[in-house]
This record gives sequence, structure tokens and C-alpha cells, in this order.
Amino acid sequence: MVVPKRAVAMSRMWGRDARLRWVGAILLTAAPACAGDTLTGAAKVLDGDTLELQGRRIDLYGIDAPEAEQVCARADGSQYRCGQTAAGALRQRIGTTPVSCTPQGGATQDRLTAVCHVGETDLSAWMVAQGHALALRDVTGVYAATEGVAWGLRVGLWAGVFDEPASWRRAHRRAEPMEGGER
Repeated sequence: MVVPKRAVAMSRMWGRDARLRWVGAILLTAAPACAGDTLTGAAKVLDGDTLELQGRRIDLYGIDAPEAEQVCARADGSQYRCGQTAAGALRQRIGTTPVSCTPQGGATQDRLTAVCHVGETDLSAWMVAQGHALALRDVTGVYAATEGVAWGLRVGLWAGVFDEPASWRRAHRRAEPMEGGER
């Protein structure tokens, strides 16, 4: 490993204790939350990719589900509220079983992103496998193969036509009237 001359000079200037504090600070800010931060308990389903657990809003890691108001089409052309369907499926899968969520990355006081399990079942993987959510490939590739299987089986969203949730949100944000009734 090549260490820049400037870094060597600065490390001599700071001394051993300062270097250790600096390394510790980097590790604390770069590392995701530790397993000790796992939240467990009864969860309330807010939508197809969001839970509330111990007063915290939790986004399921690596997936994006349709919004509650989002409408999709079945293969026969009939429309349905796919966001409500996704939330209902997640609600039914969880039931009254405690949920355990391990944070992944940054968080705010009220909201975090986490891998959540019911027993051994990863809820993000389950939602993607049922076709109720899309894998976020820009976040993680973990659920991409599962999405491919759901697509191949034409389950959930893949059984018809839908807008990707992110595209739907962008389109509806633009369509909402601005303050004062202007667009």
C-alpha cells in the first residue's frame, strides 16, 4: 500500500493518540449500524415497503413498492390499487409475529433503512418474490435474481402493467398543484 507523503507528515505531526481518534472517527462514520442496534417487536405496516416499529419509521432495505394511491393494470386490463395490494400482502405476511430489523447505513431520529425479518424470512426478499416490490439495483444486487424469477412467473405486478414506483412518484409530484394553486 502506498501512503502519500502528506499523510505520513501529518501522522507524525498529530501523534499516536490523535491518529487513533482519527481512525476511530472514520470507522464510526463509515460503518453501518451495528447488530446491537437491531429493533424487534410488533410492527405496523405503513405501505408495501415501510413499517413502523418502536416509534420509528423503517424503510425496507433494497426494495421499492408501489405507493398506496398507485393504480396498476392486470393482464385482462382491469385496474387495481397495487400499492394497497402490496401493503395488504406485507401486513398479512407479518400478521402478529414480531419483526426484527437491522439498520443498514444512515438513519435519522425518526426514520431508518433496515433489513427486516419475520422469523427467518427476509421481508424485502419476500415482497420481491411475490411480485409486490421491485429490487433497487442501485442500492444492492441482492434481490435482483429474485425479481427475475417473479418476472418469469408473472406474479404480482409482473402479471400486468405498472409504472415503476419511483417514476409514478415523480409524475405525481409534478402533477400536484403548487402553493397558491399554480403549477
